[in-house]
Amino acid sequence: MEREQLVEKTSAFVKNKLEGAEAGHDWWHTYRVWKAAVKIGTEENADLLVVELGALLHDIADSKFYDGDEEIGPTIAREFLESLGVEKEIMEKVEFIIRNISFKGGFNNPVNPTLELQVVQDADRLDALGAIGIARTFNYGGFKNRPLHDPSIPPEHYKDREAYKNSQAPTINHFYEKLLLLKDKMNTKVGKGLAKQRHEFMEAYLNQFFKEWEGN
Repeated sequence: MEREQLVEKTSAFVKNKLEGAEAGHDWWHTYRVWKAAVKIGTEENADLLVVELGALLHDIADSKFYDGDEEIGPTIAREFLESLGVEKEIMEKVEFIIRNISFKGGFNNPVNPTLELQVVQDADRLDALGAIGIARTFNYGGFKNRPLHDPSIPPEHYKDREAYKNSQAPTINHFYEKLLLLKDKMNTKVGKGLAKQRHEFMEAYLNQFFKEWEGN
């Protein structure tokens, strides 16, 4: 099957699978990550088939919506790719992306990350930054019924992945526990440039947020 046909079938599968998903992790999140990954992957000379399939399938079943099950996403992706007759080497590279893309509190540092993982990871992290990142953060906080901000609950430095996953902190804390850390964790030259601009936008937003919080 040609690359274009594989990508078309995969995008249709993902769009259908994510219908009705929480808006921060829905088809449009995947779409943005996909487009950013192609842009970065092209400039970084990555394997674009692996990049596109990895980007499209990276959130096919996010573990946070499946009681922390980190196997469901790779399993669904593998079964789908097998149904299309995708060669084993490609499937393994895509599965490697899905298993290792997540931030997980900064504790997820795979050994020998592939260029394709780095590209898709940068694209995914970009969608957690800037105007879109702010919108997604508050959307998820509302989805989980978390307070916007509580000055009595400071941001944490989590000791392990489980503590990060189980956090119920106010939404504003997430900026300090993850989002503002991403700029310095980008992998590619293109990703770093885009992240810097979005990071600065978030800093300006937070300055305004805290001014308004105090009635100014």
